[in-house]
Amino acid sequence: MKKKTLTPVVLVGLLGVSAACGAPAATTKAPDVAKLTLVDSTPKATGALEKATWLLGEEPGTLDLDGDGGTPNRTIMSNVCERLMQTQPDMTIKPWLAEKADQVDPTTLVFTIRKGVTFHDGSPLTADDVVWSLQRHAGDGMNESDEFEDVAAVTKEGDDQVKVTFKKANALFIQAMAGDAGIVLNKKVVERLGKDYGTPGHPDACSGPYELGEWRSGTEITIDRHEGYWNKDVKPLTKAVTFRWADDSAMVNSLTTGAADGAYLAETGPAVALAGNPAVSVAYGPTTRVFVLLPTDRGVLKDPRIRRALSLAVDRAGIAKSGFAGLARPWKVPVGAGAWSYERQTFQSAYDRLEGAPDAPDVEAAKKLVQEAGSPRTPIVIASDGDQARSVIANAVVDAATKIGLKAEIKTIPSSEYGTFYTDKAKRAQVDLVPDDWYITKSDPVGFYDNALSGSSNNWVGFSSPEYDALVAKALETTDAAARAGHVIELQRRFTADMVWISLVEVPSTVVLGGKVTGPPASMTYFGYPWAADLGAKG
Repeated sequence: MKKKTLTPVVLVGLLGVSAACGAPAATTKAPDVAKLTLVDSTPKATGALEKATWLLGEEPGTLDLDGDGGTPNRTIMSNVCERLMQTQPDMTIKPWLAEKADQVDPTTLVFTIRKGVTFHDGSPLTADDVVWSLQRHAGDGMNESDEFEDVAAVTKEGDDQVKVTFKKANALFIQAMAGDAGIVLNKKVVERLGKDYGTPGHPDACSGPYELGEWRSGTEITIDRHEGYWNKDVKPLTKAVTFRWADDSAMVNSLTTGAADGAYLAETGPAVALAGNPAVSVAYGPTTRVFVLLPTDRGVLKDPRIRRALSLAVDRAGIAKSGFAGLARPWKVPVGAGAWSYERQTFQSAYDRLEGAPDAPDVEAAKKLVQEAGSPRTPIVIASDGDQARSVIANAVVDAATKIGLKAEIKTIPSSEYGTFYTDKAKRAQVDLVPDDWYITKSDPVGFYDNALSGSSNNWVGFSSPEYDALVAKALETTDAAARAGHVIELQRRFTADMVWISLVEVPSTVVLGGKVTGPPASMTYFGYPWAADLGAKG
């Protein structure tokens, strides 16, 4: 349902690195966050390309997404494997390998499988393949097995229909079918390959506009346009895409020199180094990713008045500018606007009405809350692993606490240990606040709010509300979009009223393109949408 933390943000040492490598000089002027425009896609491509080179942060360990759904793996295989539903560049979803999805009743969903779809080996995609694929995804230890916890059965209904029966209504299952849980695989190919499926030297088992080409382990992976692709309305302009992996400095240099044509960036550092560089274009798109403060129940943060006071006093606009060089915007809620795939204006209006998380500090209001809480003197301990974003956030919290009459200090944690806050209670007992980023893979905010359920492993502060718990359950079972939006907005209000987590800034999806190419989405949809099919030369 949720995925935590992308690669840590790194800015230090990147500005000007391109010039040091002999490439066109990169600008050091930070973008103006107030003018940071988010777009769904880059300008449409019109020209053909023989090949393009795309950069990843690291080499995948496997291309079997049931085994590992990491960002590099998905970035490649979103062009190769297709799903029953498909997320669009504007983060909405629509039927894809399923011609339609009918919610027959609250616990029955029927997919009508599209006719004429073929796998890369030429064999037809059948309802049997769909049933087998969903059952594989649901298997023990599979990466998407949690999406099937409410599923009682997946059965074939006639030649072209698949019925999913639920133990209880599940409003998010349709969204899951646009993710890795909805991938349809060629049963015969996967069973023939066995443990070799997803490893170098073996074919894919999918139906997308690209097929897996050569995987030279340690060097590169190539995907080739599938000339027999079933959907004649989709006509990729780029014949082959080669993926290579690079660290931040090599990525900046490769993009500015033209050695690479593009990259989706998890980190803002390379984007800052490349912003304004005439050799490339940088576009920002909708995302669900937000940097937050996760409080623990160790000390004074147990009091919601202190959490609300810190939220009022922290300088979100300053964090966006100093911690992310303007490549972020102050944000009130723990889920980015990319999750608003339905009832968008309703969510926007509710967001605009929220109070308690201002862009600029409201010190006087925060002081009143501290006084109501008895002006505690126990220091607030903020974790940081020393990277740019977390350091800026930690220092901003110290500054905010000092201004409202609280004491605060920073405890440095090795980067290798930072993730253990999510699994080790003893580690959490050392600190009061943990700055980190969080994103969800579905375009529906309801996929986040179970983090505040009583007893949730991510509810470190011990927030407990039977009414909240009941509303989460109701929202997850409400298949009517407008009604579900109403429940989510109430969850959002309750979550932010108690500041179960303190939201800080939204970090957009970022794509960098070389001077000769254009077309792919800028939004976070590249996890499940065949973005390379939109890539091509500028007209």
